[in-house]
Amino acid sequence: MTVTHERAPTTVSALAAATAPEEFGHLDEQSKREIRCALLTAVAVPGYQVPFASREMPVARGWGSGGLQVTLAAIGPEDTVKVIDQGDDAGVNAANLRRLIVQSTGAAQTTDPREASIIQTRHRIPEDPLMPDQILVLQVPVPEPLRAVEKDMRELRRMHAEADYSAIWVSLYEDLVRNGVITQSTGYPVLVGGRYVMATTPIPRWDVPKLHQAEFLSLFGAGREKRVYAVPPHTDVEPLAFEDVAFQVEHTEGASCILCGAADAYLVEVPARASWICSDTDWCQRRRTESNGAPDD
Repeated sequence: MTVTHERAPTTVSALAAATAPEEFGHLDEQSKREIRCALLTAVAVPGYQVPFASREMPVARGWGSGGLQVTLAAIGPEDTVKVIDQGDDAGVNAANLRRLIVQSTGAAQTTDPREASIIQTRHRIPEDPLMPDQILVLQVPVPEPLRAVEKDMRELRRMHAEADYSAIWVSLYEDLVRNGVITQSTGYPVLVGGRYVMATTPIPRWDVPKLHQAEFLSLFGAGREKRVYAVPPHTDVEPLAFEDVAFQVEHTEGASCILCGAADAYLVEVPARASWICSDTDWCQRRRTESNGAPDD
C-alpha cells in the first residue's frame, strides 16, 4: 500500500497562512458578528441599551474599548477613519486608538471629518456637518442615564421597560431649584424617538442638538458596561426640558477663540492665558488657513 503525504509549507509565512485563521481588524470574525448583531438591534430600537459580550482589548476599559470594538466591527479596508479625543486628533488616546485601527485594518486615516467614513470620538461631535454616508462612533464611559437616580440594575431595567422616567425629571427639577439652571453638562439626558431616555455621554450639551434629525448614524459603545446603543438618521432626539425653562447649550458671553476668532463653536478655557480656544482643533486650523490664504505654522 502506498501512503502519500501532502507537501508541507516550506516557509514560516506559508505555515502561518495555513494554520492561522484570517483576522481583520484585531477582532476575530465571531466577535465582530456578535457586535454587529447587537448594533443592528440598537439601530432598530433607537436609544435602547443592547448588552453585548465586550472583548478584552489592548486599551484599558474606560479609555475607549467600547468605541474601539464598534469601529473594528463596522470598518472595512476601503474606509477612511478619523479618531479624536475632546476634539483633538493629536491627543494620546486618539493617536493610540487610530494607530491600532489603521495597522489592523489597512484603512486610510485623516484629520478632516469631511473625508472620513467613520469618525470615532470621545467627548465631541465635529463642528463640520456630517453626511448620510458617515458613521459617528462614540466612546461611552457611562451609558445609563438613570444611574444618578437609581443604582439597582433590576429597577433600572423596569424603569426603561415601563418608560418610568419620573425620577430623572425630579432630579433635573432639584438641580434647577438649587442652582437656578440645570448644571448637567456631559451626558445630558434626551428622549429618543419619543420612547427611550438616553445618555448623550460623553458629548457636551453644545453637541446634543446635532443628534436631532441628523443625517448620519451614531453608534455608542461602552466596553466597561458591556452596552451599545444607537441613534439612526432622521430620528427625533429631544433634550429633557421643562415647558417654561428651555434647554440651553454652553455659552460664555463675549468669548471667542484666540486663534481663529470663532464665537460660534464649542470653546474650552485656557486658564493660564485667561482665554478661549476651539475644542475642534482641525476645524480651527482650517479656519485660520482659509483666513490667511496659506497653511498656518
